[in-house]
Amino acid sequence: MRALIAVLFVAISGGPALAETPAKCRVAESQLENSFPLPVVEKAIAAKNLTVLVAGSGSSQLPGQNGAARAYPARLEHALSQKLPGVTVKVTTDVKSGRTARDMLPSLKASLAEQKPTLLVWQTGTVDAVRIASPDEYSEALTKGVDAAKGQGSDVVLMNMQYSPRTESMIALGNYAESMRWVALQNEIPLFDRFHVMKLWNELGTFDLYSDTKKMDTAERVHDCIGWLLADLIIGAAQPGGATPPIDVK
Repeated sequence: MRALIAVLFVAISGGPALAETPAKCRVAESQLENSFPLPVVEKAIAAKNLTVLVAGSGSSQLPGQNGAARAYPARLEHALSQKLPGVTVKVTTDVKSGRTARDMLPSLKASLAEQKPTLLVWQTGTVDAVRIASPDEYSEALTKGVDAAKGQGSDVVLMNMQYSPRTESMIALGNYAESMRWVALQNEIPLFDRFHVMKLWNELGTFDLYSDTKKMDTAERVHDCIGWLLADLIIGAAQPGGATPPIDVK
C-alpha cells in the first residue's frame, strides 16, 4: 500500500517522493478517511505552485517566540514541500484565539478574496463548544465559509477540534464534531478528524496527552504529526481521479 502511495506521489509531483510521514504519526493514519477529491489542488500540484490558507483558533498555534514555526500550519508547509519535490508550497495563516466559526467569517472571507488560495484548511469548533453555541448556527457558519471558499475557486478541508482527556468529560464536543462531519459530507469536501487522530495517539501511548498536555515539547511533536498527516490527506485527495467518498452516511 505504501509503495502504491509512493508511486502516486511520483505521478503527482513529476519527481521522486523524498519524504515519508514519521512512523509515530502514522499509527493514527487509520483515522484519515477515504475522502472526497481536491481537484483544484490536483491542478495546482501539476502546475508546480500550491498555496494553502489555514484559518483557525488558538489550537492552531503555539506560544513563544518560535511557536509559529513549530505549529502545524508551518509543519504542513514543510511536509508538503518534502512530499512534493519541485512544487512551490506556501502556507499562510488567519489564526486567532477565542473565535467561533461565526466570528471567523468576516476575516476568512477577506483573506480568501485577497489571497485566492488553492486550498482552505479551516479548523474550528472548540470555542463554539465551550460557549455552547447553537449547533444550527455553527453548521450555518461552516456552510457560509465553505461557500465563500468555493466561490473564490478554492478547495476546502475542514478540521475539527483537538482531543484532550482532561476536558473530554467537561465539554460536549460531539454535537459540533458531527455537525462538521455533515457539512463536509453535504459539500463533498474532506474532513481531517483531528479529534479522533489525537484520541488514538493518547490511547496507544504515542503521546501522553493527559500528564504531558502542558509540556511544550509534547505540543510541538503533536503539531508536527498533524502537519504530516494533513499533508497525506491533502495529497491523497489530490490524486488523479480523486478519492472515493465515504459510503456510510449515518
